Amino acid sequence: MTSFIPRTSPDLGRISRAYFLGHHAAGLRKMKAMLSSVDLVIECRDYRIPLTSQNPLLNENLAGKERLVVYTKQDLGSQGTEEDRRREEMIRRWHSPSPVLFSAHKNKTSGQAILQFARERASAADSLTGSRMLVVGMPNVGKSTLLNDLRKLGRGEQKAARTGAQPGITRKIASSVKILEDDDGSGKVYLIDTPGVFMPYVPDAEGVLKLALCAALKDALISPITVADYLLYHLNLNDPELYSKFSQPTNDVESFLSATAYKTGRIQRGGSPDTQATALWMVQRWRDGLLGRFLLDRITEDGLERRRRDMDSVGRSLNQARREEKRQRGRQKSPLAS
Repeated sequence: MTSFIPRTSPDLGRISRAYFLGHHAAGLRKMKAMLSSVDLVIECRDYRIPLTSQNPLLNENLAGKERLVVYTKQDLGSQGTEEDRRREEMIRRWHSPSPVLFSAHKNKTSGQAILQFARERASAADSLTGSRMLVVGMPNVGKSTLLNDLRKLGRGEQKAARTGAQPGITRKIASSVKILEDDDGSGKVYLIDTPGVFMPYVPDAEGVLKLALCAALKDALISPITVADYLLYHLNLNDPELYSKFSQPTNDVESFLSATAYKTGRIQRGGSPDTQATALWMVQRWRDGLLGRFLLDRITEDGLERRRRDMDSVGRSLNQARREEKRQRGRQKSPLAS
């Protein structure tokens, strides 16, 4: 019996790489205007895509203010192995000497570490009215969830920010939410939730698929079968046994989804498998940590610096980026191109 050999590269197809919307631009302008009134910027990035979920627009527009980078959703990408710990140390070295923390939803230990950092920063600010901190990041990286977790942990109060499985729940900058206050009324810390800001142009098609798989893009924007195919690619690289109760190991997404549809009863009228619904279901299982917990980005010592070089074009306007892409395509099609 021939052993299964996974694909060595994903099928990228033709995918739009521009999803910068009007409320992204408006939110970014307001954040920039608020910088002088906040003591700290807390930038959230998705633990599963620590490189892809960094936005150069935030680096550029919020520069000059002390920043804490929090990698959220650690519980969905880490299994707590020695390899995971080594990877996290590497990520810390990327940002040294700037602080980096990791956050897992409903994990008190990681939440307390963030609260302690906020408490120390507020003490250093020594403000009579309390310390204000701006929470920023790409869409759906867990900003509102982090705010709610810290509010519950620090104040014992229920959530103040709306959350959801799809991006775009927070569409405007919210009022400040108190997460800490000492018994004598001092040590107040307020967090300000902000809408997720997408980059004007994603430099590579695989980056778009990573963001889509992690729900930084609305599911309606990219075919769920395309996203499920990218998930299948990663499942096979990690361990095909992750989906063994649904399908035999395969590189073919239609076979994978059809077998899963029959196994789970997702059948259309006439008896054909509902592969669209099955694709959405499988993708959501992975997002919920029920189909393996692993990273989509490859982590190396120089990973962050390489990513920044790759994203040099993102700082330009969207129209410039589109013209550059069109020019590159023209060169590739030209018979004179070397």
